[in-house]
Amino acid sequence: MTRLSVEILAADPVEPITSAGHAQLGIAVLAGIAVIVLLITQFKLHAFLSLTIGSLALGAFAGAPLDKVITSFTGGLGTTVAGVGVLIALGAILGKMLADSGGADQIVDTILAKAGGRSMPWAMVLIASVIGLPLFFEVGVVLLIPVVLMVAKRGNYSLMRIGIPALAGLSVMHGLVPPHPGPLVAIDAVKANLGVTLALGVLVAIPTVIVAGPLFSRYAARWVDVQAPDRMVPQRASEDLEKRPGFGPTLATILLPVVLMLSKALVDIVIDDPENTTQRVFDVIGSPLIALLASVLVGIFTLLRPAGFGKERLTPLVEKGLAPIAGILLIVGAGGGFKQTLIDTGVGQMILDISKDWSIPALLLAWLIAVAIRLATGSATVATVSAAGLVAPLAADMSTTHTALLVLAIGAGSLFFSHVNDAGFWLVKEYFGLNVGQTVKTWSVMETIISVVAGGVVLLLSLVI
Repeated sequence: MTRLSVEILAADPVEPITSAGHAQLGIAVLAGIAVIVLLITQFKLHAFLSLTIGSLALGAFAGAPLDKVITSFTGGLGTTVAGVGVLIALGAILGKMLADSGGADQIVDTILAKAGGRSMPWAMVLIASVIGLPLFFEVGVVLLIPVVLMVAKRGNYSLMRIGIPALAGLSVMHGLVPPHPGPLVAIDAVKANLGVTLALGVLVAIPTVIVAGPLFSRYAARWVDVQAPDRMVPQRASEDLEKRPGFGPTLATILLPVVLMLSKALVDIVIDDPENTTQRVFDVIGSPLIALLASVLVGIFTLLRPAGFGKERLTPLVEKGLAPIAGILLIVGAGGGFKQTLIDTGVGQMILDISKDWSIPALLLAWLIAVAIRLATGSATVATVSAAGLVAPLAADMSTTHTALLVLAIGAGSLFFSHVNDAGFWLVKEYFGLNVGQTVKTWSVMETIISVVAGGVVLLLSLVI
């Protein structure tokens, strides 16, 4: 089975860069994470700088030579960006094309025109899940907020009845389904098969979004019965366009990379012969790089041209799409550097040694580690990349499907209980006009439900496949 198109470029060292014992390494890990948490929460330092300093602190507490810690961090940063940087960039470009062309609005309006009454929360979770495939969570929130407010006001719905399903769809896609940054980094770290992870991720996502979205929104609307705030709704992109792309071509463009990657996974399972010409062709067209690149190129003809975008607007659009991801790339890269520092100081091997004496399943251990880092740092991406580095040794003897489930267990844990140290918490609070308590009762509880349900489904799947 093939893996991500770009493999880890630097092999992990055979010997750890420190000879510290398990107790010292454990203290070093806690101290490194504490430094990151303190810098992010108390000193409001950017996550990139916090992860960099935290990695150096981890090495220092572990007693490793500083020059080797720097080499580990920069090597991990470089290989992580090499593995997922281009994919994140292509996803950002596709998302910008989808938003500016009015394609996203077309999907939203088409589905809403066919929904009403009790089916509206289900329509919202469907919209958010489809839109959430190629978009980062924050971009998806900004894109869907006008729709959520409009639907809530027009239909006189409780804001939570409409908003929670939309947020659930976006969050589940962000945490569980590649090509989002967190799952991609975890796939790279534990050497999982992307196609299998994508297929199982979608399988886990379906019951998760149903429970955390439409079903939970009934209770959220009772706990926090608020209406859409009376303020200016952000202008939608398509309001400035004379025409926009059709529903069918837009949906096909969004789903193209998913179809290509799933096709590759299916062919790999059916044929399972690396020398077979058909499998080699699908290995190429189903690689995430080619799949996303194909979707971007197809989008020029299915999204931009129908919206009246000429050639002269393509370069500015790409530049605007790439600008916001600079910070994301640096955070993901620094997370990879922290992960590599964990591995090279021997923490990964320590986890493996300790876990041998535990009766706790590896998937549950991965979920718990991701939960702890998520609660501490507030970042799902930091939790994913750090946990993936810690549990990577556990994947050595796993089957292809169980390695994919390990990625999903990490992703599920990384979404647990978003609170005041998470930027997403404040984003939801401000857009929906909630206070902190109301945000905890709705958004934070929803994130916890997603984490627990997805983790439970992963464990159940591990028993049958």
